[in-house]
Amino acid sequence: MDTATVPVLREQLLERREKLQIARADVDENAELLRLLGEVDAALGRMDDGTYGLCDVCHDPIESDRLLADPLVRFCLGDLTPAQQTALQDDLDLAAHIQRGLLPESHFRVDGWEACFHYEAVGPVSGDYCDLIKGEDGSLYFVFGDVSGKGVAASMLMAHLHAMFHTLVSVGMPLKTMVERASRVFCESTLPTHFATLVCGRADTSGEVEICNAGHLPPLLIQKGDVKRIESNGLPVGIFCDETFSASKLHLEHGDTLFLYTDGLSETLDGDGAEYGMERLTNLVSQSHTHPPQGMVKACLADLSAFRAGTPKPDDLTMMAIRWNGHGHA
Repeated sequence: MDTATVPVLREQLLERREKLQIARADVDENAELLRLLGEVDAALGRMDDGTYGLCDVCHDPIESDRLLADPLVRFCLGDLTPAQQTALQDDLDLAAHIQRGLLPESHFRVDGWEACFHYEAVGPVSGDYCDLIKGEDGSLYFVFGDVSGKGVAASMLMAHLHAMFHTLVSVGMPLKTMVERASRVFCESTLPTHFATLVCGRADTSGEVEICNAGHLPPLLIQKGDVKRIESNGLPVGIFCDETFSASKLHLEHGDTLFLYTDGLSETLDGDGAEYGMERLTNLVSQSHTHPPQGMVKACLADLSAFRAGTPKPDDLTMMAIRWNGHGHA
């Protein structure tokens, strides 16, 4: 595991031990508390002798995402007992179910705006973040991004971002302030190696869009077939706790579309190792600019499938199309 991560996990274990010792002082002798204290002390001991993060059976490194999710893990996946494997699968199934419940409606309409997205995890859970939130003033907030890492740990961070932005939107603060608050909380509450690229936007009821791109791939603005990239204007959230961000403003005319995506789309490889790439994506959304958002997403998925031609999926895949239909369209 990354050597920079071990000191952070040590602090987590020390904090856990302190809480267990406080709990032990408040109750009579408790076998479960003693067992947990023993596990924490054993993990700290393994850190001291250099064996932390190695499987007790095969001595190979344990999967990093599992250690990040539970620093007391002692076995790699290959050495779990059948009962442990079943319990792990049950946990993954539950995590996937919870994550699906965090997604917005797949076909979203509000006050002249229409949005559609596709969300596809390469494993049981995903680190991609995709959200649509209706503000108190009728505005549509969209949040779209990619958390560093993979697996359960990344999905937990995705859920963390989801909770933060739903809370921040309800407060009604300016967009750049919202992203700065989210970045600070994310930085202060996660490991130093964790960050998230993010696009956060606010679309009002007149077609005006304010957008902040924190280190994410450039969203595409499609206007009558012409495609413009909206480049990043900030670092990913969580890199620095005091990072500041800026937002840019756009005006969409009737039929204009914003298209957002993760690298699971743009960096997909074909059988010869060639990348799908921005040029192909730009041409695709330009050619499908007359389609509604759902049609644009379907066209992109079909083109990606033809490009991959059966090659394995390398990463989580998420894309979203947001169109301004104008007043009088729900």
